[in-house]
Amino acid sequence: MSTAAPSLDVPEAESSKNAPSAVKTPAAPRSSRAKKVFPALLAVAAVGAGARWLVTHGHESTDDAQVEGRIANVSPRVSGQVAKVLVSDNQQVKAGDVLVALDATDLEAKLDVARADVLSAEAQAANARSQLALTEVNAGANLRQARGGVTQASSGISSSKAALDQARADVVAAEARFKLADTDLTRVKTLKAEGAVTQADLDARQSAYDQSKAALDVARARLSSTEAGVQGSSGGLEAAQGKLAAAESGPVQVQAAEAAVKLSDAKLKQAQAALKLAELAVSYTQVRAPVSGVVSRRTVEVGQVVGPERPLMALVPQDDVWIVANFKEDQVGEMKAGQPVDVEVDAYGSHHFKGHVDSLAGASGARFALLPPDNASGNFVKVVQRIPVLIRFDDVKDVPLKPGMSAVVTVDTRSR
Repeated sequence: MSTAAPSLDVPEAESSKNAPSAVKTPAAPRSSRAKKVFPALLAVAAVGAGARWLVTHGHESTDDAQVEGRIANVSPRVSGQVAKVLVSDNQQVKAGDVLVALDATDLEAKLDVARADVLSAEAQAANARSQLALTEVNAGANLRQARGGVTQASSGISSSKAALDQARADVVAAEARFKLADTDLTRVKTLKAEGAVTQADLDARQSAYDQSKAALDVARARLSSTEAGVQGSSGGLEAAQGKLAAAESGPVQVQAAEAAVKLSDAKLKQAQAALKLAELAVSYTQVRAPVSGVVSRRTVEVGQVVGPERPLMALVPQDDVWIVANFKEDQVGEMKAGQPVDVEVDAYGSHHFKGHVDSLAGASGARFALLPPDNASGNFVKVVQRIPVLIRFDDVKDVPLKPGMSAVVTVDTRSR
């Protein structure tokens, strides 16, 4: 007995799935094209990477760079009230130009006082020099006069002593004659009483006695006078010696006069120094530009009372600028001073500046932070550090570069 096979209705979709030859035939061309295109793309990528490596090899670049320059803060050197402001913001000035004028009335009055003090000190110095010259002359004259007086007094004493000896000898002689006359008179008187001599002989002996007595009195008086003269000469010698001692102190007086001259000269120099300071203070009322540059951050106005403690404005020189580029630490291994640098400043994107590496900083920028990192404390997270590199321009005369401008720098590290 035959059994008929059941008939199954199969959808067309399933039948189409079950027909492999009819569905997979279009996929074969796509696979072949991918096999051909993918190697070509890999080749192009490899060539591009190789070309890029060839172009960038030996060159280190960073956009963490900016133009730097010096900024000179202008402050007055004396306190005072602002009388004039002679510049405006962003004005170009030259070194030595007057920027601000202060009221100088008080300082000019002090200058007049200083000048008067100098004149007074000069007069005192001239007077001290005159006194020195007069003291030197008087000291020499007094010393010579005193020495002459001592010599004269000494001679007078010697003469008086000789006269005293003579007077004493005269007294001795007069006493001898008087004694002889007295003896003769006594003898004659005895003989007269006996009638042996005449009255004339007695009168002659009496006259001789009177004469010898008078001569003795005169000799004694001369002796007393001579002795008084000797005492006077001794007093004169002592006086002359006292004058000589006083005259010999003349060098001390000269030294005192010289000290007075030095003191007056010192006071004169002090007054002249005060005058110089007063003149400088008056000149400082004209606040001048220390350097050539552009006026920036001007805060001064007429009528303000200003002092050295507060800047009035800032001057930014335009002819002294450089680049500070912060390279990663793995970029500076081959950098050396003198290597050429290509600089692109954002403000002048189409302009390429030429420069060279001037120097590398001694430490990373993080070491100069207010709170430098300390990897020995807490958890450690490695962060790539930045090393500041100073780059000098070779020539930027035609392009005004401003400090603070951003830049992109590329260093040719292949150059040695």
